[in-house]
Amino acid sequence: MNKPATRSAEEIEAQAAAWLQHRRYWAWTDADQAELERWLEEATAHYVAYWRLDAGLGRAERLAALQSAPAEAKAGEPATLSREWLFPVLMRIAATLAIAVAVGLGATYLMRPKDRTFSTPVGGHETVRFSDGSQIELNTNTILRARMTSDQRVVWLDKGEAYFQVKHDAMHPFIVIAGDRRITDLGTAFVVRRDPGKLKVAVVQGRVWLDEPNQPRTQQSAMLTAGDVATATASGMLVRKDTARDISSGLSWRQGVLVFKYARLADAAAEFNRYNSQKLVIADPSVAKLTIYGAFPTGNVELFSRVVRDVLGLQVRNNGQQIVISR
Repeated sequence: MNKPATRSAEEIEAQAAAWLQHRRYWAWTDADQAELERWLEEATAHYVAYWRLDAGLGRAERLAALQSAPAEAKAGEPATLSREWLFPVLMRIAATLAIAVAVGLGATYLMRPKDRTFSTPVGGHETVRFSDGSQIELNTNTILRARMTSDQRVVWLDKGEAYFQVKHDAMHPFIVIAGDRRITDLGTAFVVRRDPGKLKVAVVQGRVWLDEPNQPRTQQSAMLTAGDVATATASGMLVRKDTARDISSGLSWRQGVLVFKYARLADAAAEFNRYNSQKLVIADPSVAKLTIYGAFPTGNVELFSRVVRDVLGLQVRNNGQQIVISR
């Protein structure tokens, strides 16, 4: 197999289709495998095109079972696509169904019996390890579903926050789906936080590809590298670069600590409320704008309240389920 002479989308998709056809129907050697992996690593577009077509091929073969089987299919065998059919089918997928296939992965995989659900309560923290060497740390009040098989690595973050340390495999991408956004691993450690109406992705090391499958590939997508923090909402996506120290502070929950660096008191209270059933309430709008600096155990609301009272000189009233802060 030869590398494409140009990098147009059509030629990349044609090359991806050729790789799939060769891998499926001709003798496949270790040298072929190495060459394919080199091609995949050349550019993210190669990686995305190959994965899309590979996923689409399985769907096309299921559809083939509902239609006339190819002439060479034996009676009683499941319908598959022949060598002659495969390449044009792949190109039709590339031209018309690639985005729909990517979006449809969520609906397709949800009902499969091998999917596992992991969750943490308010204040909880759990580490999940998989046989491929990848692991996920779930933060407080998080729900995550995973389908991890020999050829599929797909995770759905339904709510909350999780830190991913992924064992990279170019042939079997690790994909995180959070609402209408998709994060594809390119050899990475990263954190994903899903709040109502907002998704935040921060890359600790390596790279991820963040996109919105039901939009054209040129919109709402970005390649994120170490230090990049992407915040996506319904109105768009913003990417900024953070220092390694800032990224580490944002992950302090892994050690059971919250770090605030001149954070607005309202934001600090909201962050504490994610981890505790006893809620902090800012009763005075002028108090909400005050800033606080320090590190606090995630479950120690009393310590935070004492600092607010003693350092900021504010009134703190403990009403049982709530701690009300005012002037």
